[in-house]
Amino acid sequence: MPHPPGFVLGTHQYGKAEVRLVRVTRDTSQHAIEDLNVTTQMRGAALDESYYSGDNSLVHATDSQKNTIYAFAKRFGVRSPERFLLTLASHFMDAFPQFDGCTLSAEQYGWSRITADGAPHDHSFVRTGGGTRTSVVQRDAATVHVLGGVTDLTVLKSGGSEFHGFPRTEHTTLGETADRVLATDVTARWRYGEAGADTTDFDDVHDRAVAALLEAFATVHSLALQQTLFAMGRAVLEACPELAEVRLAMPNNHHFPVDLAPFGLTNDNEVFFAADRPYGLINGSVVRDGEPAAPGAWVSVPGFL
Repeated sequence: MPHPPGFVLGTHQYGKAEVRLVRVTRDTSQHAIEDLNVTTQMRGAALDESYYSGDNSLVHATDSQKNTIYAFAKRFGVRSPERFLLTLASHFMDAFPQFDGCTLSAEQYGWSRITADGAPHDHSFVRTGGGTRTSVVQRDAATVHVLGGVTDLTVLKSGGSEFHGFPRTEHTTLGETADRVLATDVTARWRYGEAGADTTDFDDVHDRAVAALLEAFATVHSLALQQTLFAMGRAVLEACPELAEVRLAMPNNHHFPVDLAPFGLTNDNEVFFAADRPYGLINGSVVRDGEPAAPGAWVSVPGFL
């Protein structure tokens, strides 16, 4: 069916959002648990007609996509979110030629064993902190891109942070400081290089990357959140040769010293008001020198440059 005169369908995709999946492995008396939130997004020029006329003959229903996620969790297990998404992407692209590409993403929620009678319990767990693991697989006919990452990684340092030397204008009220609280909620995504994707231990890379982020945040004497962001991204690439690029989004969670003078008290950087908004928002990417750009890896990934 020809499209309406004067109007052309632009970029589009469709799929099932936020499929909640909990996979319990019961191979032994000590169970293992994997807790994911999976989203599928399919794209293809052959799907245009479904938008123009409602012809669903090439639309692989989102409910079927959801059921595929559950069936594959049973048949293949999860292993790691990146590996699970790669398996799903291969299926969708091989089984449905009407798709030009797909973007599959997942959040993984961590669980740790509860200690009972001095030992880790076989089948009881408590949700862990330390951020939420994220994964994205981009797949089309010619390329595959894999992104790992973490979000809601909340960190704070009560020393070792300064901010001064910035221009002052008639609208500047912020004072300079050589001693401030630096706090942020780190959202980081890292892009894997092409080599070794079939044998990559995604869990190990994730653990090394998060450890590098945290160590850099803690040990770098910060003169600005921008400087800290670059140091954290560089630390990830140094710790993980499997990775080609890191992108970070980091709000500056401001902590303002409270004026205690009305109460006859001094405040030696001890009592703060933690403001939730507005906040500075710092974004940046760190790319391994010589690595080619890969814009296709970031299609439909929100919140990044």
